[in-house]
Amino acid sequence: MAEFDKLTEAPVEFLKEGSQFVAKCTKPSKKEYLRLIRAVGLGFLMMGVVGYAIKLIHIPIRYLIV
Repeated sequence: MAEFDKLTEAPVEFLKEGSQFVAKCTKPSKKEYLRLIRAVGLGFLMMGVVGYAIKLIHIPIRYLIV
């Protein structure tokens, strides 16, 4: 019987903690949302520039090796 209690305790605890988490969540304000969009956009831009720079460096190296 103790094993059955352990099996049922985990999902109940998960639902309890999940409901507490959802209760604490709030919708971001417009200022927070714009800041998040700006940060994500800057990250995409930086990763694109880094990828492009690496590709530009590797193209000549590849032709020198071959």
